[in-house]
Amino acid sequence: MSGHSKWHSIKHKKALTDAKRGKVLTKHAKILFVVGRNDCNPDTNASLKAAIVNAKADNVPNDNIDRILKKLAGADKNASQFVDQVYEGFGPDGIAILVTALTDNQNRTLPEVKTAFGKNGGNLGSSGTVNFLFDHVGVIEVKNGEKSEDELFEMAIEAGADDFSYNEDESEIITQFTTLAKVRDALTHQDVEIVKSEPQYRAKDPKMIDIQENLDRVEKFISAIEEVEDVDEVFAAFDVADNLL
Repeated sequence: MSGHSKWHSIKHKKALTDAKRGKVLTKHAKILFVVGRNDCNPDTNASLKAAIVNAKADNVPNDNIDRILKKLAGADKNASQFVDQVYEGFGPDGIAILVTALTDNQNRTLPEVKTAFGKNGGNLGSSGTVNFLFDHVGVIEVKNGEKSEDELFEMAIEAGADDFSYNEDESEIITQFTTLAKVRDALTHQDVEIVKSEPQYRAKDPKMIDIQENLDRVEKFISAIEEVEDVDEVFAAFDVADNLL
């Protein structure tokens, strides 16, 4: 899991461009519409409540969230239906890639993803091409507050977590994908402040990259895939050598 964490930290050190910022807002708007369609009350819809927490963690303005909730309250049930899609393939240097998307038109999204792969040194495969190389997990980021590492560890394990990583201000808790909501709710009931909780794919055996040129090529590829309108996240099975950090 360390490889993903290194890439995660590198990725988030980059400044967000206006275009990427706009995409973050769009991404969370779609998610809120999906999870809130049948119940627009976060007090009775745990998934919507978690989606709002995640949106705020990515600095989505409260006004944006409030507007979406008001739209949901009077939502047209015949409006566009968004569905989750997962695309699999290989990037430069044979790096295994998983791409998640939230789309209302699969006939539009698939060709766009395929073109982005092909133009940037990758190959899009069929379902099952690389999925087995990743673990589908739940990731919960929490505020440490006044709790010690031992206290948080015990709370996480008691809640049903599989792994735990303590950092200075915030800690990361790993769960099974299927128990993400259960563990998140259990931690909340123990007065642990949740920063963000979401499903992720993490490579089981990431490939080490220790040459800057190769890293640049993979980063360029990932950025190109991320630019596809409906793409949510790009998960790549590589680790970065210490000399490049």
